[in-house]
Amino acid sequence: MDPLLRNLINVHSPSGEELSMKQFILEYASGHAKSWNQQPEIIKGPDFQDCVMLAFGKPRTAVFAHMDTTGFTVRYQDQLVPIGSPDVKGGETLVGRDALGPIKCQLRLTEDHEIFYDFGRAIQSGTSLTYQPDITYGQPLIHSPYLDNRVGVFVALKLAETLQNGVLVFSAWEEHGGGSVPYLIKYLYENFQIKQALISDVTLATDGVKPGEGVVISLRDHNIPRKSFIDRICVLAKNSGIPYQIEVEGSGSSDGREIQKSPFPVDWCFIGPSQHRPHSASETVHEEDVKHAVEMYQYLLQML
Repeated sequence: MDPLLRNLINVHSPSGEELSMKQFILEYASGHAKSWNQQPEIIKGPDFQDCVMLAFGKPRTAVFAHMDTTGFTVRYQDQLVPIGSPDVKGGETLVGRDALGPIKCQLRLTEDHEIFYDFGRAIQSGTSLTYQPDITYGQPLIHSPYLDNRVGVFVALKLAETLQNGVLVFSAWEEHGGGSVPYLIKYLYENFQIKQALISDVTLATDGVKPGEGVVISLRDHNIPRKSFIDRICVLAKNSGIPYQIEVEGSGSSDGREIQKSPFPVDWCFIGPSQHRPHSASETVHEEDVKHAVEMYQYLLQML
């Protein structure tokens, strides 16, 4: 298991608190860019809030990877409010920090499906808590919370090593309704004339999409991308020789939704590994699918 993925999983960045992941990405780029094939332009600042973009060469295609995870916000009287849609079973270990210090507590789920924490003191209201990183690597399977979307960020950062022309876009709030993609896609369209985007994320393993059988190319989810662009992706994927699977679903969403709803004519396609137990404290992906995702992105960014 690549140490980069382990380090990404250990970053606390639920929706609304992407700053820590932005800082990780900037530090990672600062320490590794000298060995990359192309030196990127780093695009950040107040106009982009906690998002960051790495632009290489003359970009034709953008790769989106959201930096946030699901989690919980402390309310009152030990109650927790979900961030996004975490899959809660009860008994999970949560971690975080408030003004009084670090926190490691247990999640308690009532019969009425209300969520509380058990801790030795009151936690300050507004504090965010996330599943404790608990990474188990039993080759070829990786078990951990927040593989959604640490895997997507991992794929984008591995792509940075060889990318000649393209822009990596690290977005925010995807798990809790979105919000950053409209200003990001506006900048990309107006400054680089970007008209095509790939979504580096993970999807749900189903009866038609199985871990270990290749990276997933989604033909549709709740949203329907433009078929001519998807057909082009599928022809390239077939020519690549890299193992892949086709997904067709009627639910689920990604940063692609906000791209499609933007006023800019930008095509998009979701490409990433499948996983079991999404949004739980123990998501699972197949290591080979992650490897094939990196290879597919490397190929597509050359060909598109």
